[in-house]
Amino acid sequence: MATFAPKKATIYRMVMPTHTCPYGIKAKDLLRRQGYEVEDHWLRTREETDAFKAEHGVKTTPQTFIGGERVGGYDDLRRFFGKTVADPTAVTYRPVAVVFAMAALMALAASYAVLGTPFTVRAGEWFIAFSMCVLAMLKLQNVESFSSMFLNYDLLAKRWVPYSYTYPYAEGAAGVLMAAGVLTWLSVPIALVIGTTGAVSVIKAVYVDKRELKCACVGGDSNVPLGFLSLTENVMMVAMAIWMVLGVAH
Repeated sequence: MATFAPKKATIYRMVMPTHTCPYGIKAKDLLRRQGYEVEDHWLRTREETDAFKAEHGVKTTPQTFIGGERVGGYDDLRRFFGKTVADPTAVTYRPVAVVFAMAALMALAASYAVLGTPFTVRAGEWFIAFSMCVLAMLKLQNVESFSSMFLNYDLLAKRWVPYSYTYPYAEGAAGVLMAAGVLTWLSVPIALVIGTTGAVSVIKAVYVDKRELKCACVGGDSNVPLGFLSLTENVMMVAMAIWMVLGVAH
C-alpha cells in the first residue's frame, strides 16, 4: 500500500511576553487547514526578531518556508494557496450593507420579542430607526474624521461647517426618539432636514457633477463609494419622518 509523506512547513513568528503576532497565528492555522505539519519557531524577543529579519533579508514576520523555500508572510501564504488577499484601498459597499442587514435583524428580533411576530409594521419602523442609530454610532467614533469626509460633498456643511460636527448627534438622537416613538415634534424635523439635505447633496455630487467620492455614512475612515446606498440612508430618514407626520407610526 502506497504511503505519502506528510506535507511540512516551517514558520517563524513573534510570540513575546507582551505581544503575540496575530498574523502568525493566522498563518499557522492556514497551513494546518491546508494539511501541513507545522514546525513552529517562536521569536521570543525583539532582538531575536531583528536578527531573524536581518538574516533572511525580510522586513516583517511571520515568515513561512515550504520545501526549504521562503513563501513569505501571511498575505504571501494566502496567494501561495490561491486565496484572495484583501486590498485595504479598494472601495466596497460591505460596511453599509452589513449595517442595514444587522439593523433589519435587530428590528425583526425586537418585533418578535414585543409583538410575538417578526413581520410587523413596527419592525419596518424599527429597521429605519435602528439603522440611523448604528450609522450615527459609527460616525461618532471619530467625528473629526467624519466631518472632513462629509465636507467633500454635503451642501449645508460646506456653508456652515459646525453642521458637519452636529450631524452624527442629530442622526443618533432622531433614531433613538423614532425607535421609542416619543417626541415626534423633535425627531421628525431633524430627520427631514438632515435626510433631505443629504439626499440633495448626494444627487448633486454623484449624478449631476459626476464626482467619484467616498461616503462618510459609516464614518470618515471607510472606503464606501458615495452613491446609491448613501442616498438610501437619507431617503429612509425622510420616509420615516413623513410616515410619522402622517400619524401612521405607533
